[in-house]
Amino acid sequence: MNDLQTLRAALVPGDPAQDVVDRSRHRLQNRMLTGPRRRVRPLALGAGLVTTAAAAAVVVATLPGAPAPTPVPAPQPQAVAPVVTGTQVLLAAATVAEHAPADTGKYWHVRTASDKQVYEYWFSADGHLWFRGAKSSGRLMALGSSPLRLAGTTVTFEQLRTLPIDPAALRDWLVNAIAHSGARTSAGPLTADDRERELLLSMVSLVSTLPAPPAVRAAAFRAIAAYPGVQDLGAVPGGRGFMLPGNYRLVVDPSTGRINRTSMYVTADGAVYVVSGAQGAEAGAQVSAEWTDDLPK
Repeated sequence: MNDLQTLRAALVPGDPAQDVVDRSRHRLQNRMLTGPRRRVRPLALGAGLVTTAAAAAVVVATLPGAPAPTPVPAPQPQAVAPVVTGTQVLLAAATVAEHAPADTGKYWHVRTASDKQVYEYWFSADGHLWFRGAKSSGRLMALGSSPLRLAGTTVTFEQLRTLPIDPAALRDWLVNAIAHSGARTSAGPLTADDRERELLLSMVSLVSTLPAPPAVRAAAFRAIAAYPGVQDLGAVPGGRGFMLPGNYRLVVDPSTGRINRTSMYVTADGAVYVVSGAQGAEAGAQVSAEWTDDLPK
C-alpha cells in the first residue's frame, strides 16, 4: 500500500485511530517536500526516437517567451552581366565625345607612335605646320602653310567647326567632298572602292587626328557605328577593338570618346599611312591629339 492509499484508508468512515492518521499525513508531507523519485527508462531506437525529437521540438517552439525562429531568406538569383555590343560601345563613345568640353589652344598637336617610328606635328589656327619625326632626325621643322587633311580632301579649321552634326548629313557632306576633291591614285581617278575607303578614312580622321568640335566628333562616331562591315573584336588593352572594311583596325576608348590605336591614318601631308603587319588586337599606331599653347623647344 502506498502513501496515498494509506491516507485514503485513514480518511474513510469508521473513526480510525488518530495515530494512524498522523503518521500517514507526516509521510505524505515529507514526500511532497523531497519530490518523487524519477524512473529512468531506456530510450527506444528508431521511430520512437524520431517521435521523441519531434515532440521536443514542438515543446521548445511553444515555450512561452521563446524567440520566434528566424526565417531563412530565399537564395537570390545571380546577377547576369549585360552583353555590350560593339555598336553600343561606339555610341557610348559618341555620347562622351559630345559632352566633352570644347578645348582651345594655339596649336593642334598630333602624335602617332608605332613600333617603327614616332611622328608629331603641330597646326596653328592660321594654317602653319611644324613637324618632328624620323625624317627630321628628331628636330622640329617648320613646313610653312598647310591645310588640314580629310584623306584626299583638304579642310580648314572653320569648315571643321561648321560640319554637320547629324551622322547621315555628315556622311553626305563627306561623300560630296570626296567626289569633288579631284583626288587620284597612281592608277587614275578614284574608283567606287577608293571613294569608300576615303569616306571611312575621313570619318576615322574626325575622331582621331583632326580638331573636330565635340558635336562633329560625336556624329563621326555614330556614322562609324552605322557603317556596314564594322566588326567588333571585343575588349582589348586600351578599350574596344574593331575591324573596319579593308582589314583596318581601331581601338576605341568609350570612357574618353577617343581613338587609342589605329592601323591606318592620314598624315599631315595627306598621305594614307598603314601600319605594316597589323594583326593582333593591339596592332596599329598609338594616337593622341590635343590643343596646346606651346611649341616644343
